Amino acid sequence: MSSREHLQGTPREAELLRWSQPTREPLSMGWRDRVQGAIDRLVVRPGFRRWAAGFWLTRPLVRRRAGELFDLVAGFVYSQVLLACVRLDLFNHLADGPDTASRLAQRHGLPLRSMQRLLDAAVAVRLLRRAGEGAAERYGLGALGAPMVGNTALAAMVQHHATLYADLRDPLALLRDEGAGSGMSAYWPYASYGGVDETALPSRAVAEYSALMTASQPMVIEELLGAYSLSRHRRLLDVGGGEGRFVTAALAEAPRLQAMLFDLPPVADLARGRFAAQGLAGRVVVHGGSFFDDALPTGADVATLVRVLFDHDDEHALAILRAVHRALPPGGTLLVAEPMADAPGAHAMGDAYFGFFLLAMGRGRPRSAQQLSALLSQAGFVGVRALRTRLPLQAGVLVARAGNASDA
Repeated sequence: MSSREHLQGTPREAELLRWSQPTREPLSMGWRDRVQGAIDRLVVRPGFRRWAAGFWLTRPLVRRRAGELFDLVAGFVYSQVLLACVRLDLFNHLADGPDTASRLAQRHGLPLRSMQRLLDAAVAVRLLRRAGEGAAERYGLGALGAPMVGNTALAAMVQHHATLYADLRDPLALLRDEGAGSGMSAYWPYASYGGVDETALPSRAVAEYSALMTASQPMVIEELLGAYSLSRHRRLLDVGGGEGRFVTAALAEAPRLQAMLFDLPPVADLARGRFAAQGLAGRVVVHGGSFFDDALPTGADVATLVRVLFDHDDEHALAILRAVHRALPPGGTLLVAEPMADAPGAHAMGDAYFGFFLLAMGRGRPRSAQQLSALLSQAGFVGVRALRTRLPLQAGVLVARAGNASDA
C-alpha cells in the first residue's frame, strides 16, 4: 500500500490531502509562493505533524526543526550561562588547564551544587568540556569557550547585554515606544535626534559608552585592517572615531600614515588624552564637533566610518556620507566597516539581533551591503565594492571613491 493510499484509508488523516484544493491566494502569486503556501497549509495540521514525526523519511527533518524551535525558546537561558561564565572569568582561568568543580566553586564563592549546575550547562552549550571521569572529573575549555580567552572585546559586549536583555523583558512595549526610555539608550546620551546639544555634553556623560565602544571595537578593526591596507595612503580621517582605538591600530599598521580624528568635543578630549599617553600626539590631529552641523577637516586622502552608519537612520546616515564626501578630494577613498545585514552565514544577525539592539539603543538600523552601497552612491561616491572579510559576522567592509561634487 502506498503512503497516499495509507493516508486516504485513515479518516483522521484524510484531511491532510485537502491541501491541494483551491485557495483564496491571488492568482498573481508566483509558483514558488503558491507551492510554499500549500506546504504551509499542510504543515500546520496536527495530524500531518504526527505522521511526519513517525515516518522514517521525514522524521530527521521534524526532529531537527523541533530542536531549532526549542533553541529559540531556550536562547535566553543559554545567553545567561555565557554571561555567568564571563562574570566569573572562567574561560581565562581554564586557559591554564581543566579544573575540578569543587576547586572552581571554592575559588568563585559559589555552592558546589550551583557551580556544578553552571558547569554542566556550559558543557551542554559547548562552552566547556568534561575531562576525566568520576572523582577525577574536571572541566576544560570547549569549542565555543576557547575563543573567549583573552577576548576583551567580546567579553565587554557580553557584559553589556545584561542591559539589552532587561529592555527586552517586554518586547512589545519596546516596539510601541520605539526604544524611548530604555536602559540601553542611557548608555548613549545623544541617542535622540534634536533636543540635545551633542557638542556640549560633559565627558562623564559619554565616558561609559565610549569605553564600551573602545573595548568592543577590535572585532571590527581586525576585519577592516585585514581586508584593506592603509599603507598606500598619506593621511587618514576617522569620522566618529571615539577614543581613537581604530586610529591607534591604523598607525601601527602603517608607520608612515598621519591621521585626523573627528568626534563630539567630549569624546575628542578623551581621544587626545589617549593619544598623548601612547606617544602618538605628533601623528594625530583631533577635531571636536558634530558631523551634522560642522564641516569635517580636509586634507585626508582616505576616510573611515567604523561602526558609525548603522547607529543612524537613512536620513542622518546620508548626511554623514555627504559630509565625508565634501571633506575628501575627488578620487579620495572611503572605507565603511560595520556589521551588515545578510552577512554570509549569519543572516539572523542583521534584522533579528541588530534590529532589536539598535531599537533599544534609540536609533539606527542594520543594513545590507546593497543598502549601504545605495546610500554611498546617493552621496556622490562611485566605484563602490565590497571587500572580503575573514569573519563577516563581525563586520563587512565597503570601499568607495569620492566622485566629483556634481555627482552628489
